[in-house]
Amino acid sequence: MLEFGIKDFIDILLVALLLYYTYKLMKASGSIKVFTGILVFILIWLVVTQVLEMKLLGSIFDTLMSVGVIALIVLFQDEIRRFLLTLGSHRHFSALARFFSGSKKESLQHDDIMPVVMACLSMGKQKVGALIVIEHNIPLDEVVRTGEIIDAAINQRLIENIFFKNSPLHDGAMVISKKRIKAAGCILPVSHDLNIPKELGLRHRAAMGISQQSDAHAIIVSEETGAISVAYRGQFYLRLNAEELESLLTKEN
Repeated sequence: MLEFGIKDFIDILLVALLLYYTYKLMKASGSIKVFTGILVFILIWLVVTQVLEMKLLGSIFDTLMSVGVIALIVLFQDEIRRFLLTLGSHRHFSALARFFSGSKKESLQHDDIMPVVMACLSMGKQKVGALIVIEHNIPLDEVVRTGEIIDAAINQRLIENIFFKNSPLHDGAMVISKKRIKAAGCILPVSHDLNIPKELGLRHRAAMGISQQSDAHAIIVSEETGAISVAYRGQFYLRLNAEELESLLTKEN
């Protein structure tokens, strides 16, 4: 008679968590159908090899599984990289890494955030579209390289001038890193999540894309309505006022 112990419970729990986080990654990247197909294939493989014990068909499935693992790594390399970055940026793991490296976390304070908040309020009243990304633990060097390097202090007037409608950099995203405006006119990965409301435009999809791939805050000022929204960790916070925006941006990561 089989005994069910604490080790078996932990084993099942870890597998369930692994499947859950894999499901979330696939859903965020728009590959949920591929994920479902993989689960169906694994289920058939288990039935053939473990339940029915078909040797010939089982050997074929075993070969496909061994080759398929390599194929999946190549196919989902971006998702795997995102998962590892997310794991490494978790507050407990990142704190451990800072402890061993001797570095301190540079979190944005009230004085750093307020120029951004005031600039967003001003642009919202004038219905000037804007997309501002605030970097946290996961570096955004690849995004920064797609734009124009600025490396200036955070300043309300500078932010408004960059997103002015006749500015050559107003269509891209601004990246704020280490209490500096690092770059502007940057290109962000666009999310293909089908759950994003259709009334939200390309800026919102780009903001969602970077929030799914990093722990950054992505602020959107709508050109159509002037509404201020934030994408953070794959979730939208819509129609924010000044207090709500400041509170969200200063929240501990």
